[in-house]
Amino acid sequence: MEKIIILDFGSQYTQLIARKIRELGVYSEIHRYDLSLSKIKTENPRAIILSGGPSSVWEKDSPKISKEVFNLEIPVFGICYGLQLISHLLGGKVVKAKKREYGFAELFVKDFDGLFKDLPEKSQVWMSHGDEVYELPDEFKITASTENSRVAAIENRKKYIYGVQFHPEVVHTQQGKKILQNFIFNICHISPSWSIESFIEDSIKKIRNTVKQEKVLCALSGGVDSTVTAMLINKAVDKSLISIFVNTGFLRKGEFEYFLDTFRNLKLKVIGVDASRKFLEALRGIVNPEKKRKIIGKLFIDIFKDSAKNMGGIKFFAQGTTYPDVIESSSVKGPSAVIKSHHNVGGLPKNIGFKLLEPLKELFKDEVREIGRKLGIDEEIISRHPFPGPGLAVRIVGKITPERLRILREVDEILLEEIKKSNIYNNLWQAFSVLLPVRSVGVMGDQRTYQQAVVLRMVESIDGMTANWYRIDYPLLSKISSRIVNEVKGVNRVLYDITTKPPGTIEWE
Repeated sequence: MEKIIILDFGSQYTQLIARKIRELGVYSEIHRYDLSLSKIKTENPRAIILSGGPSSVWEKDSPKISKEVFNLEIPVFGICYGLQLISHLLGGKVVKAKKREYGFAELFVKDFDGLFKDLPEKSQVWMSHGDEVYELPDEFKITASTENSRVAAIENRKKYIYGVQFHPEVVHTQQGKKILQNFIFNICHISPSWSIESFIEDSIKKIRNTVKQEKVLCALSGGVDSTVTAMLINKAVDKSLISIFVNTGFLRKGEFEYFLDTFRNLKLKVIGVDASRKFLEALRGIVNPEKKRKIIGKLFIDIFKDSAKNMGGIKFFAQGTTYPDVIESSSVKGPSAVIKSHHNVGGLPKNIGFKLLEPLKELFKDEVREIGRKLGIDEEIISRHPFPGPGLAVRIVGKITPERLRILREVDEILLEEIKKSNIYNNLWQAFSVLLPVRSVGVMGDQRTYQQAVVLRMVESIDGMTANWYRIDYPLLSKISSRIVNEVKGVNRVLYDITTKPPGTIEWE
């Protein structure tokens, strides 16, 4: 099967590149930037893509590749930092930009024979850089510019080397998909041969070959990721899989009982463990969100270890890690910056005592959902909004108490009830509530109040890596706010979060 290798220099968008390529029916793999030349040759890719990254090429310890990569006689495509690295290594000059570019920019195409074949002369792109190419390497030409970047795209068609300063992989770049299509099909001449069905088939084979006759313990959370993971592993090893669903005390109202029934209806062997008191006690007085995640991660593993002792001989621990979890916790591929730890990635202790099984860790949510549909999982679970492993613990900013959990559960129930009645639930990537560690003055029944403030967060997204806040109708927002203030004891103020990702994350903690 033909494939493209992506060398990761630490961009938060690296997996988006792979995802977009897979959408076009071409198999792609992500590797660290320092993948050896011999290994690249062994992999025999049809093309190499150099990702973006947070470094500057002129810094002493910035990540770099061997110049021999450009002599492999296969196309190379550099994105953002990748473009700057191409210029730097091949004799050009990269400098600190006089005016940094972050966000939307208008691209002006100068040459329509390469990457920009059949594109309009002007289109919107997404920029994220502080350096710029000042002088081009020999035999390169500028093929596109923006108002602030004279060198927004370069090409050396003789050696099949291309680069863009913007990010074609993000949805904000209007013609990004077409640019990737031009590179893959017109320049590399690759035929589409990858699909979700082929991923499922390959994953089942890999799981069987890895697990063999050993037992697997799977962590279920009620979310689509862990459910699909369990179903995929169950299809591969059947009776060797035992799933555990832990009630941390941070689930939504009534979810523990609901999901136990759901899992059993899916023919999964599942054990329910109520550890809500243990989790609440462990988080007493903890305010720092990273500490919350680390404590929760350790407690999960402790519970799984105790369960494993009673079952005997369990070597594998499976969880529904997806790439957004990985890339926001810490890069296992390249030098990405840590955004936050996830309980099932960065929150895990180093020595967990099991071999990890994470069949979905290279996939995005929409791909996971499609796999779930192919495996016959009910649409109600497939279309469920992402819910963090630590649950409401990371939606309560500050200390966690039984009273604050009660407030947030009641607020969240009203929010979800109203957006489902209004038929907008499936239009949203996520909708949830956040309880703030502040109080505000209000008036209820002619009496002064001094109560809690909550934030409503609703976003639209395709993959969770970028997101726009949802333009909710004011009458619906007003209804939700009124219900919360009138029905939830302890809340007298409701706010609406209109922050995009980036610069914010979707979750608050």
